[in-house]
Amino acid sequence: MVDKSHIKHFCSIVGEENVKSDKAHLIAYCYDATRDRFEPDAVVFPRDEQEVSDILKYCNEHKIVIVPRGAGSGFTGGALPASGGIILSLERHMNQLLEIDMQNMVAVVQPGLVNMSLQKAAEEVGLFYPPDPASEEYSTLGGNVSENAGGMRAAKYGITKDYVMALRAVLPNGDIIQAGKKTIKDVAGYNIAGILTASEGTLAVITEITLKLIPKPKHKQTYMGIFPDVTSAMNAVFKSLASGANPVAMEFLDSLVIKALKQKLGVNLPESAGAVLVGDVDGNLTDEVKFQLETLEVSFKENGATDFIIARDETHAKELWYARRNASPSITIYGNKKLNEDISVPRSKLPIALEKIYAIGDKYGLTVPCFGHSGDGNIHVNVMVKDKNDPKQLEDGHKAIEEIFKLVVDMGGTLSGEHGIGTAKAAYMNIAFSEAEMNLFKNIKKAFDPNNILNPNKMGL
Repeated sequence: MVDKSHIKHFCSIVGEENVKSDKAHLIAYCYDATRDRFEPDAVVFPRDEQEVSDILKYCNEHKIVIVPRGAGSGFTGGALPASGGIILSLERHMNQLLEIDMQNMVAVVQPGLVNMSLQKAAEEVGLFYPPDPASEEYSTLGGNVSENAGGMRAAKYGITKDYVMALRAVLPNGDIIQAGKKTIKDVAGYNIAGILTASEGTLAVITEITLKLIPKPKHKQTYMGIFPDVTSAMNAVFKSLASGANPVAMEFLDSLVIKALKQKLGVNLPESAGAVLVGDVDGNLTDEVKFQLETLEVSFKENGATDFIIARDETHAKELWYARRNASPSITIYGNKKLNEDISVPRSKLPIALEKIYAIGDKYGLTVPCFGHSGDGNIHVNVMVKDKNDPKQLEDGHKAIEEIFKLVVDMGGTLSGEHGIGTAKAAYMNIAFSEAEMNLFKNIKKAFDPNNILNPNKMGL
């Protein structure tokens, strides 16, 4: 697909130092967090928007596949060159914070800027960018927008799409477009910024992002609720929120995760813990924080909580959060292959959803530890395969995943709350979407990218 003449032309656009086709670079850019591997033909590092435009125009004319990439931290293969072609890597040069507009409370950034860098810059001037994916210390904002990333603070503050005000992007034919404005209201024309958000780099290459900022709350407090079982904890989630609680985060660990944390990391949660809810509340007034904690404590205990812990100080808060932040690495005690899915259901369906998910695991003889963002109904379901080299175990794991997807869709849920579809979940799109809906997606893709050069074969398209 890519020969020496194409490489030479890319060098003429971005300079020889920004085009790599040696084996080391091809390997470095062939995988993401899925650990699946697809080598590109070359890696190109554009320095600015015009170079992105020139590259895309050339690739469109010569039918060369091009895959936009930030940090490559995604869990579903969205930035993998599954069809070969060029990796367009934006993290080397297009990684600047261009502006924090204090008067309009927005930030303007390039796509390669790391999420945490924006958070710190905003907090230095008393503002707040809430979306906090687990990869916040290395994932880029362009990737966050392309996957519509969530995070632990989503229960109160929402996800990436709730903060995207405007985008600049380059279409596959090289045209540069502006979608959205700094204005709070904008209902002129189609919501193109909304369409590009969560499009996984299949429609355009994002070159600039305008993000809403909010005032940073003055006070924050961490809490933990201890429950005898998962059902009690899940009932407490939606009932406490319906009773007026508005926590920043309400994260969940089941008994399997609690056991793994103790065995692998020595984390000793209370003996009565069959499930744990941990999170933060915040506000500008201490009375506001106090009200939130009191509301949660009453509701938790009404739903069977055996204890409600309030962090004494910042050190204690970090200790309470340690268990949640280390849930994922701890569960490797159950197997050497983790089929990690991030299903999402309406919060009121959490108790029955988890009950049925565990039953599916039992059906196939698989351990299924669960944890995640229960405050917004988004649970990380981990189907653990004890021996990944056993074809039968691996096959059963994938069968269990398919049943789980069908279950959550039947309950009004979705295949993915924050990780996206990419290549990993593409085969399951027909579970969640009708033929008419899939045809609509394909027509949107064709309208943006008639030659199908931009990140093809993702999301089942």
